[in-house]
Amino acid sequence: MSSIEVRPFRRADREQLTGLVNAHVAAVVPGMSVSVNTVMSQLEREPGEFIVDPWVSERATLVAEQRQAVVAAAHLLRYGTDPAVSESYRDAGEIRWFLFWPGAPYWPDAPEAGDELLAACVDQLERWGVSRQHADGALPAPGVYGIPEQWPHIRSSLERAGFVHEGQVEIIFLADVDALPLPDREPITGLALRRSVGGNGTRLSAVLGDEVVGYIEVETRGASERLPRLGGWADIGNLHVKDEHRRRGVASWLVAQAGEWLRLARVDRLLAYAWPEQADEIGLLENVGFRELTRTQRGWTRAPSRRPAPSPSARPGWAA
Repeated sequence: MSSIEVRPFRRADREQLTGLVNAHVAAVVPGMSVSVNTVMSQLEREPGEFIVDPWVSERATLVAEQRQAVVAAAHLLRYGTDPAVSESYRDAGEIRWFLFWPGAPYWPDAPEAGDELLAACVDQLERWGVSRQHADGALPAPGVYGIPEQWPHIRSSLERAGFVHEGQVEIIFLADVDALPLPDREPITGLALRRSVGGNGTRLSAVLGDEVVGYIEVETRGASERLPRLGGWADIGNLHVKDEHRRRGVASWLVAQAGEWLRLARVDRLLAYAWPEQADEIGLLENVGFRELTRTQRGWTRAPSRRPAPSPSARPGWAA
């Protein structure tokens, strides 16, 4: 095996790092990619995570270099111990994402570089002295988080390092907006549509008289300076129908209305999410044109060694 150097990320690595990120993104969401600026922005802060990101007290990005190429990379977060930090995050350390090129005939020892980098990540979590260690695959792209089933090499490496999946499995769906049903007659006489600002995007409500019987929220991801390649995508942030009005076509009608709104916005792809046990929700999504993209495992944890955290002066240079 050729020599492997695990070191801090350098700005000169940004194109290779982005290539590594986009290879993993594209295996999960077709046609999805992110720019160099988007990747670099996530290494500094995540403004979209406006609740959790302020709790981060330290960040570190490491890469493994082999034969003058970046073949593995990871981004780590340390959460603060202040009482203002949610108890579920307080004094925790997280591998926000960890990636490496799988083995190939022209690079058969790449997985060894991945394992060596992950060992350095675990060592950094131990040096931080955090009480809990977590791992995820939350890349700065819609629909890419947890450890998707398309990343078996990442899952195997985490398991070898002692991480265990203890959380939820989530299903990610994708629909071509043009294939969504067109709005038809309202399923309940007198049902009307109302548009407003929602908690997770634009809210389209089904209103019967003065009663909101259901709503759907869609968050468009238009191109911006920070996310220039994400135009044309949207997420279903919420879809809810009151119990007494379910199985009457209200949810399908709301999805059709959302499709019409997104077509006006020049959005062509829509993501949705469900848990495996949500049979009704999955059936609805499939009936209106969604297809399953992946199942992803969230909630990977590892037990710390409980050794005392060293003083800052004792940390190696790459851990700063």
